Amino acid sequence: MGEKLDLIVPLPEDALKMGRNIPSDRDVLLIENPEDFPLSRHVIKMFDLASSSVIFLILRSKNKIVGNFVLHSVGEPKFRKSHLDLVESLKSPMKIAMSNTLKLREVTKLKDILADDNRYLHGELRRLSGDEIIGANFGLNDVMQKAGHVASLDSPVLLLGETGVGKDVVANAIHYSSNRKNGPFVCVNCGAIPDALIDSELFGHEKGAFTGALTQKRGRFERADKGTIFLDEIGELPLQAQVRLLRVLQSKEIERIGGDKTIQLDLRIIAATNRDLEKMVRNGDFREDLWFRLNVFPIMIPPLRERRQDIPALLQHFISLKVRELKLSHIPEAVPGSIDMLMNYEWPGNVRELSNIVERAMILSPAGPLDFSDLIPSKEKKSHELPTYFISTDNLEQLISNHIKKVVERTKGKVHGSGGAAEILGVNPSSLRGKMRKYGIKHGRNFKE
Repeated sequence: MGEKLDLIVPLPEDALKMGRNIPSDRDVLLIENPEDFPLSRHVIKMFDLASSSVIFLILRSKNKIVGNFVLHSVGEPKFRKSHLDLVESLKSPMKIAMSNTLKLREVTKLKDILADDNRYLHGELRRLSGDEIIGANFGLNDVMQKAGHVASLDSPVLLLGETGVGKDVVANAIHYSSNRKNGPFVCVNCGAIPDALIDSELFGHEKGAFTGALTQKRGRFERADKGTIFLDEIGELPLQAQVRLLRVLQSKEIERIGGDKTIQLDLRIIAATNRDLEKMVRNGDFREDLWFRLNVFPIMIPPLRERRQDIPALLQHFISLKVRELKLSHIPEAVPGSIDMLMNYEWPGNVRELSNIVERAMILSPAGPLDFSDLIPSKEKKSHELPTYFISTDNLEQLISNHIKKVVERTKGKVHGSGGAAEILGVNPSSLRGKMRKYGIKHGRNFKE
């Protein structure tokens, strides 16, 4: 049995000179009188050894010394030259073992450095995004109380609320308040992944599972093992992926595409949506059993217009945040009366819209003062007249076709994701594409204004 010694032996100049002058073609040395040689004399004195003879086996790999194997005898009989061949036979396996040990030590060192860097970067990300949730003691007090109740558990959480209310921030707070805070926090925007790639992205695939699968790939669920996976826009998930997600919730196991090995997982699922999942269940666009599994602990996050008391603190938070992001030399002030103007606005885009308006104002006036009057839409009454395409025909199918076409034109052919036609119309992207094929409406790459 051996042990690693964190010990450096200081050698005098005569011993170092002897070590440097060992011929490169001699890997086994016999020292019959250790006291007569500076190197062996100093080493046995340092370790208090009563050696009568010593054999040095020098381990070289690609003309580089990776270590030494030293045998010392105590008393009589001493080592003889006949022992050199026996010791030299150990050279190859010991050289390999020493090389592997050094490589393992280097890998372990790099792994520790990587883990330390990862912890540091997580800390920086949390610092930049803000550990403190703005409004936790006011408009989001009820939300944070519920988040605190469920954080220490492994139960799935469903975050509900309009686009831009900060569902990702609450999910982040739940993870970093849980026992999994040292594990990964993997975010997935279900609406941003094409239907054809959703299974591969979530569950991974084996090499050769399909055309283009040149290597094995771990999915997002595997990457979230021992941590939390945040499924944003869960209402955009295709039905076939919903089936596989249900299995993850039930048994915490997956299979990669093209694989037959079951992979056990230890993770927590937090889902979020701005859609009415209960209505989608009734319409057949969302699985009822998956809805029941996800709806264990729903948390409704109120829109910004229902917690206007948080706007002053949010304004100051975003100004400080954007100062760092835009690398400004000082924090600009807002013009007098700005707070009243911001609190009287309805904020259809919620906190995200406020963040964007603050950034836009700081880009226009980096030195300040920040004026939001030209950036907030006016409260003029909107016309209630129907668009011309609604009164040009009485045919229901034609009305539907015209309306879809106008919305697709407004999104410049975008169907999926935030700001897409499916989100504006409040329908599932797959269902919308079916209707567009039916009516011959082009989208995506085929779209032309």
